[in-house]
This record gives sequence, structure tokens and C-alpha cells, in this order.
Amino acid sequence: MEQLSWVTVPTPLPTGPMRFAVTPAGVAAVSYTGEPVAGLTAGVPECAEERVAAVVRGRVGEYFAGRRKELGLPIDWRLVSGPHLAVLRRLSADVGWGSTITYGELAARSGVFEDVAEPGTAARTVGQMMGANPLPLLVPCHRVVAANGIGGFGGGPSGLETKRWLLTLEGVLPPTLDWDGPGG
Repeated sequence: MEQLSWVTVPTPLPTGPMRFAVTPAGVAAVSYTGEPVAGLTAGVPECAEERVAAVVRGRVGEYFAGRRKELGLPIDWRLVSGPHLAVLRRLSADVGWGSTITYGELAARSGVFEDVAEPGTAARTVGQMMGANPLPLLVPCHRVVAANGIGGFGGGPSGLETKRWLLTLEGVLPPTLDWDGPGG
């Protein structure tokens, strides 16, 4: 397995800085809270390759400043496989900046749940897959919402607040008077 290293990026999010696990193939994992990512062992060092770290920090910074709608960072899919990978790839390909999709719509569009008779089961499974997404922000699970509202979000105690912040940045939700995003 290729060596992983972390790039820490300051963000305006309620969760604080994000960490991006990078390999020569691309970004393999992202953490909103600095907590461990499933599938990664402790002791992953900070990225010593300044060119890589600068690209990640620059693109993520431009995204949070509202100047970049797609991060354009290569993805290393090593931590996902099977149906989870198929759903995440569909999300990544189909749901861009400023748009959302429901858990049920993503389940149907992914083609993974064709044999599931109960649509609610497929939607709930997609929700669990979003909660286990090792590549949040790059594979935009914040854009997956419930049929009757915003839905849930990981990222620790500030997770739902983070989802609202990201959807506000992307223009899906209107800014509130206390929103501190670009132009906020």
C-alpha cells in the first residue's frame, strides 16, 4: 500500500480545520473533525511534499472563499469498494455545486438497489453510506438530503451545522443573518 500522509487545511467551518489523507494517486480520505478515518491507522504523518500540500490547501481555500466550485483533486478510491463505491461514484459524477439529491433518488440512480423491494430501505442504506463516506467534500455527501428536509450529517457534534454551512455556501440554502461565509 502506498504511503498516506495528511494535509491539514484551515476552514471557516464549525468543525474547524479539515485533514486530507493524500497518496501519490490522490486524496484517499478526508476528515472534518481531525478524528480518525475508518480504514486508516494512527501515526499517519503530515505531508512532507510541499507542492502537494500547497495544491490541496489552495484549492480547498478557493472553494471556501466561493471562488472554486469543484475541487479538481484526484481521488484515490482505496477505502471504498462494492456498492458503496458505486453509490459514491454516482454522487460524484451527477451532483454538482448548488444542487442536491435525495437519499432515495441517489439509491435509484446508482443502480445498486434494483433488487430491493422497499424503497425506504435503499434510501436508509444510502444514508448510512453517506455517513461512512471517507471522502467528504470531494465526494459531496453534504448534497444528499432527505425527501422532507436536510437529513443528517456526520462530522461530530457540529455535523448538521456544517452541512447547512456548505449548502449555504453553494447557494442551496439562503444565508442567515449570522452566517459567516463569503460575502456573509
